[in-house]
Amino acid sequence: MTVRKNKDRGKEPYVLDIEKRTTDNDNFRTTLWTGKHLQLTVMSIPVGGDIGLEVHPGNDQFLRLEQGKGLVEMGPKKSELSFRKEVEDDWAILVPAGTWHNVTNIGDEPMKVYALYGPADHVPGTVHPTQEDAENDPAED
Repeated sequence: MTVRKNKDRGKEPYVLDIEKRTTDNDNFRTTLWTGKHLQLTVMSIPVGGDIGLEVHPGNDQFLRLEQGKGLVEMGPKKSELSFRKEVEDDWAILVPAGTWHNVTNIGDEPMKVYALYGPADHVPGTVHPTQEDAENDPAED
């Protein structure tokens, strides 16, 4: 398992070109900023890959596609993803706490996404180069 640390700029003011940081990111997930009530991550999802079916019981989530095309699936149960919508560049996805969700890259290029969680969901500064690294990270359980 590969988990690296990134300079997390949380707890201090931070301004960035979010589109550039998102499209320049080649890691599955890089955590950029972790505050008291909010966290910012950027993701790169390979063609045919996905963010991974997940639920955040206490976290609302905002995702925005900066590059690529995806299929959003959401629902009240892991086995009941009744909401389906195709999204592409400049689309936003809002996931209520407690909602199972996944976004699959259905395009022909890496899907570049940034995500805002409230409250934070990952250890500050976490970098997961691949989805496998994220799935095997004990801190993510």
